[in-house]
Amino acid sequence: MNLKDYLSISGEHGLFKFIAQGRNAIIVEHLETGRRSSAYGSAKVSSLEDISVFTDTEDLPLSKVFDRIFEKENGGATPDPKADNEKLKSYFAEVLPEYDKTRVYTSDIRKILFWYNTLQKLNLLVKEEAVPEVKEGEKVEKEIKAASKTKPANGEKSKKSQVKKPVRPAGKTESKSAATKSKGAPKAK
Repeated sequence: MNLKDYLSISGEHGLFKFIAQGRNAIIVEHLETGRRSSAYGSAKVSSLEDISVFTDTEDLPLSKVFDRIFEKENGGATPDPKADNEKLKSYFAEVLPEYDKTRVYTSDIRKILFWYNTLQKLNLLVKEEAVPEVKEGEKVEKEIKAASKTKPANGEKSKKSQVKKPVRPAGKTESKSAATKSKGAPKAK
């Protein structure tokens, strides 16, 4: 799942979408309310793409955790993130059995389930399609085939030959450097 533009801001409830980069802040839009606001440099802003979950072997990106929850729930919502601590831990152990139980707290599980439910409710959870790897030789071969399919019909000229070159006016032209020289104070003699 692509979580690049979705942000969590410390001290703010819910998730935000990145809109634009401002001079001293970033412009964000709250996903649920649609209100736009600024997140200044003093706020801790985390992209969901950069968040990962501790496991016994290696850290697992949040997008992979969301993929597992999506598969388990068949695209539906998770249990209530405000449920009992033991229920949340057992549910998360079903989704991610190898998560590190000493470093992943119940509050972290609550956040993950809350974020997942928010994105799921707004239909923003889109599974990334696996892109098949193409070898260099096959890539060139496909490009050649694609170019050969776009040949002009009989009697038509190709687009290359139809493109006209710009005509430059006859006469002297100023060089770019001479045209951009500043007119400052006269030189001292």
